[in-house]
Amino acid sequence: MTMPNITRRIAAAAVTLGLAFATQAALAAKYEWTFQTSETAGEPQFEIKKAWAEKVETMSQGRIEIEILPTGAVVPSDQTLDAVSTGILQGHLTDPSYFTGLNPAFGMIGNLVGAWSDPMDFLEYMKEGGGEEIYNKLVEPYGVHLIGAGVTGLESLPSKRPIRKVSDLEGLKIRAPQGMVYNVFERAGATPVNLPGSEVYTSLQKGVIDAADYTVFATNQSQGLHEFAPYPNYPGFHSLPMVAVSINKEIWDGLPDDLQTILKTSVDAMAYEMAFKLKERDLEAVKKARNDPDVHVIDMSDEERAKFRQIAQKEWKVWAKKNELCQQVYDTAVAFLKDRHLM
Repeated sequence: MTMPNITRRIAAAAVTLGLAFATQAALAAKYEWTFQTSETAGEPQFEIKKAWAEKVETMSQGRIEIEILPTGAVVPSDQTLDAVSTGILQGHLTDPSYFTGLNPAFGMIGNLVGAWSDPMDFLEYMKEGGGEEIYNKLVEPYGVHLIGAGVTGLESLPSKRPIRKVSDLEGLKIRAPQGMVYNVFERAGATPVNLPGSEVYTSLQKGVIDAADYTVFATNQSQGLHEFAPYPNYPGFHSLPMVAVSINKEIWDGLPDDLQTILKTSVDAMAYEMAFKLKERDLEAVKKARNDPDVHVIDMSDEERAKFRQIAQKEWKVWAKKNELCQQVYDTAVAFLKDRHLM
């Protein structure tokens, strides 16, 4: 064998070995991230999100480790978008409505009041109806990328008097935060009262309010709200908050394809798991409530839900005029609902 041939073979072997080491290095790359949630530690959603992070570590064979922190651990809930953008956090799992002050489209897509009667409808809209594409148009200018969307489940509406029809909302003093939900209830004839969540219990107890847009059935029951508001509506007809699972865009763009796929697949799985687990928890609480002669669970009819949705749509139209992305949320959501005969 001549020297040139030996040299060429050694060089080729060196290149092959170098590529092998490079491939192994890429596969062994370790990502350690911190994601903040919008829940306190111990809440069911927080535990589901922690379990998601553990599954990501398993699926990635240890290449991705995600620390899940509760609300306020690093920054306040309304500042996580900026924190992810600047790299203070690497990601968050949160309700986009917190960022409505930055762009009203966050509020529209984060909780389009009255739109959704089933979490599965919302998840389908995000996947197949254009929701995820619009959200990334909204969030990527901030240096953040949406991995996928989840949903908390339909909120309940505890009330001191029965709400079986939309007309029963007339004159009802209802706790509602400022924004779209406040305006929609006002359009429906109710008298919204803007109170922090921490005051819902005492306000119902003292008669300051008659009803409350607050949270899911199981939590309302565990906090004792049905003692003073024994006519809860479930499933709720008004509010279904989104969970945006997002990551710093520069980090996302630098990930290999297999890790991007793992993250997207795992978030999709978590979205369905969260919806089902929270519904199961609510149904257990509803079963207990139905055995209490002093609590009367009301399920508003599909016809009345459609009436409420028509009222809400008037407010959606007002928000749609705020900017182009708001209009896109409106157009795609209404088209989706009409295609499925929900409007």
